[in-house]
Amino acid sequence: MKKYNEKTEVLEKIADSITSWIGSIQSLIVHTLLFLTSFLLPMLNVVDFDKMLLILTTVLSLEAIYLAIFIQMSVNKSHEKIEDIQEDIEDIQEDIEEISEDIEEISEDIEEINEDIEDIQEDIEEISEDIEEINEDEDEEDHNERAKNVMLKSNVSSNKNEIKALKDIISQLQGEIEQLKKEDK
Repeated sequence: MKKYNEKTEVLEKIADSITSWIGSIQSLIVHTLLFLTSFLLPMLNVVDFDKMLLILTTVLSLEAIYLAIFIQMSVNKSHEKIEDIQEDIEDIQEDIEEISEDIEEISEDIEEINEDIEDIQEDIEEISEDIEEINEDEDEEDHNERAKNVMLKSNVSSNKNEIKALKDIISQLQGEIEQLKKEDK
């Protein structure tokens, strides 16, 4: 089987070379010279005119048959290459569709995260208000109670910083998604 493939490849290369040469200026010149020579031979009484026409007709018929075969081989090879390219294009289109779906899912996730952050912010604001109310209602508080309030405020402040960091990350992700969408288009 390997020898068959090697021989086929060699024959295809020869056919490509012949097809390429047939479509060249050199081929046009050679064919014109052969045609003129075939008509000059009867004029110079080297060959009988009828015999020359018979030979010329036979040669041209055989040449036409082989040219048709070579051209069909070229067409077949071009068709295979076009099919390969179409398959590659279809694969790329599938990849683009998958990327688009992933971008949509990421966008939905970011929207959910934004909603969660808003809920957390509302909770933090309520806690802050509660702390302020407790602080206003207390006239006297022992030292430990004040320390607890300071720690609670510190936690609230820390949570606010974490929320700000999350917002920055989300903003960054949204920018990257927009960039991916632009590249997708």
